[in-house]
Amino acid sequence: MEKISILGCGTMGHSIALSAAWFGQNINVYGIDEQDLALAAKGLNRKLKVMAANGLFDEEEANRINSRIYFSSSLEEVVSESTIIIEVIPEVLELKKEMYARLEALVDEDVIIASNTSGFMPSLLAADMKVPQRFIVTHFWNPGHLIPLVEVVKGEKTIDATVERAMAMIHSMRKKPILLQKELPGFIGNRLQYALFREAQALLDSGAATKEDIDAAVTYSIGRRLPVTGPLMTADLGGLDVFSAISNYLFEDLATDQHSGETLTRLVEENKFGDKSGKGFYDWEAETSDKINEEREQTLIHFLKNDLKRNGGIRP
Repeated sequence: MEKISILGCGTMGHSIALSAAWFGQNINVYGIDEQDLALAAKGLNRKLKVMAANGLFDEEEANRINSRIYFSSSLEEVVSESTIIIEVIPEVLELKKEMYARLEALVDEDVIIASNTSGFMPSLLAADMKVPQRFIVTHFWNPGHLIPLVEVVKGEKTIDATVERAMAMIHSMRKKPILLQKELPGFIGNRLQYALFREAQALLDSGAATKEDIDAAVTYSIGRRLPVTGPLMTADLGGLDVFSAISNYLFEDLATDQHSGETLTRLVEENKFGDKSGKGFYDWEAETSDKINEEREQTLIHFLKNDLKRNGGIRP
């Protein structure tokens, strides 16, 4: 079994640690200072309580999971025996490159260095590394302890052995890894997500429908099918002749904007960032935020339970 260390103990860092510890792995997690570590421990305990309350495991198992996760502000201590290191630090290119330089001075050449980046291309991140063959992107989706998908992206110099070990590690967490055969900005998930988001913005900006009805068009239709069938399987079920005909007349009318839409741009200029600022497309009072976040969490737990029932884990 690989010895996994995680660098960065924010929301994604401690969520990934929880995922690994849940299925028996001991995990070392690095944070920059004691305050950072205390916040991570608090977030971890809350997630464990919610998962136990929803029957994913009992309180005794929650305590065992917690005991498998070790937090430290010493980078050297955290990576000393690692065979795979997952970097989950802020999305600042130079900050990441500086971390990789520090790591390469501390660990052997066969230790995999992975990044949880959601945007940077692996070849760019590994450009200054002495051993870029051991570098790979493993992009966990937020919330990392509840969403199964992990996008695995290899760089130009990533070797097959690195890919195989990364995929095996993700499978050991009962996650669903998908492999990109070539580097693309946004990988797969964000390219699909933002294609939908671009069209939603265009519909709103054109006055075609209200924000509520645009969201409802997704949550009460395709959103109900997507947990079972993705876009290509959905096309197979609907008939490729039908989907081809619709593509031929609809694609030319779809949004092709190269930048954020008018409404989104204005909201950002007004410092209306959504839930975190209290206003965005919608108004986010504390009660509304708590309600929606809890509902989304409960829905993700529902799907995760179903996943875990399929042959004892995530379906292949």
